[in-house]
Amino acid sequence: MITSPIWLPATLFAGAVQAWRTALQKRVSQNLSVNAAGLVRYLYGLPFAFLMLGLYQWAFAPSAFPALGRLFPLFCAAGGLAQIIATNLLLMAFNHRNFVVGTAYSKTEAVQGAILSFLLLGETLSALSWVGILCGVAGVMILSTGGKRMEPADFVRALGKPSALCGIASGLFFALTAIGIRRATQEVATPDHIRAALIVLCCTITMQTVMQGVWLFWREREQVSRIFLTWRSSGQVGFLASLGSACWFTGFATAPVALVRIVGQVEVIFTLAFSHFYLREKMRGSEVSGLLLIAMGVILALAGTMR
Repeated sequence: MITSPIWLPATLFAGAVQAWRTALQKRVSQNLSVNAAGLVRYLYGLPFAFLMLGLYQWAFAPSAFPALGRLFPLFCAAGGLAQIIATNLLLMAFNHRNFVVGTAYSKTEAVQGAILSFLLLGETLSALSWVGILCGVAGVMILSTGGKRMEPADFVRALGKPSALCGIASGLFFALTAIGIRRATQEVATPDHIRAALIVLCCTITMQTVMQGVWLFWREREQVSRIFLTWRSSGQVGFLASLGSACWFTGFATAPVALVRIVGQVEVIFTLAFSHFYLREKMRGSEVSGLLLIAMGVILALAGTMR
């Protein structure tokens, strides 16, 4: 059920910001371990998250702080932990030989999210929106092949391989992240969806900082000092991560999880546009086909909400 039209611009902006943040984080990760690079987005994003909440709560839309349901911290913790696991699983898929297949299977997140949100939240979508989701997933899978020719049977045969298993599991946990965040926003007693999203963001990112920070201090203590040496670039990553998450969480608070995720795949379009127009990299025919499928999927998914 869509409760506010703000979900669409918020999701589109989230996709653009995430593409930018990913580009910066790749540079930061060259000097840090996987877990340290993951912690950067939470640790440096934490002050920006609280700054956004403070400005909104007391400057832009002042009102009494809303009451929080008893399950609020549980859903925040579950969503935050699921995101950490999903990110690590995706990186594990990248480390296996079948990188292409693992990446492609991780993009089933929109389909898995639609199924899980129906089972766990009772969210339903129109047939046209389902066609749009499948179309968008197919487009991203084509882009994931990097121009390599792969038959459908190749993906089926690869199901039992580590890269595919990690990719599918990654998509599952990203879907669970979205569901956990959506339920957390529903535990905030306010009709203001932006306020609810910012409150959930602050709680979730605090828990993620503690969870991944404790793990890093326990297992990779030598990485802790390196995180603070990269404060210039890491600060930019943290700011963009918090800004993007605030938009994602607003989307999850106001629209079905699957719709937010399928529209959020415009991140791929922004990334390729940056590559083509700024870096002057030539676009392949397969990339054009994938982009057209993604665009068609977004249009169909949106059209399905208007029926």
